[in-house]
Amino acid sequence: MPERRKSSTSPDLLAAALFDVAAESGLENASVREVAKRAGVSIGAVQHHFSTKDEMFAFALRTLVDRLLTRLAESSADADPHASLFQALSQLLPLDEQRTREAHVLAAFAVRAATSESLSEIRRTTLFTIRTGISTVLIGIGTPEAETRAALLLSTVNGLALDALGSPAMYPPQYLDHALETQIRLTLHDAENLPTSVVLAS
Repeated sequence: MPERRKSSTSPDLLAAALFDVAAESGLENASVREVAKRAGVSIGAVQHHFSTKDEMFAFALRTLVDRLLTRLAESSADADPHASLFQALSQLLPLDEQRTREAHVLAAFAVRAATSESLSEIRRTTLFTIRTGISTVLIGIGTPEAETRAALLLSTVNGLALDALGSPAMYPPQYLDHALETQIRLTLHDAENLPTSVVLAS
């Protein structure tokens, strides 16, 4: 990626620079110096906006999450539950260049969140928001144990994304599409086949 050259800087510019560095060389290489270099600004300009590297990381993660959640919300507008879930959850899989870069950065943040309270809280809130959205779709069609099934479906997608990042040849986009389609179909199976009385009782 070409380095950004700007006459002034902003938190959003720095978040984009950090995202580029993390996607290409890992979050461990996203130092203040490297982010400043990528953004085309001085180290002092970075420190003007963020007093610590953790503050910079937290802002960058929130920026990425906000963008992702906006896409998820737009994708889940379909009235058909299967299509709605597929369109939304496919945003979390490395199916093209943009989503692959995002998945790399999200995976790196997930690891760092284990030792960072601020990143852990952002990640917890994000997962809860996504899981709630899935649950809402499942509850709407009477799926038994909707919240548990939502958690399992989200975990499946996150696991597929991580495996695909580590072994892309084993998990090409067509395979990921099929795996997601299959898991959604299995998740929705009970709601489609249980008698109405059983669904209502759940």
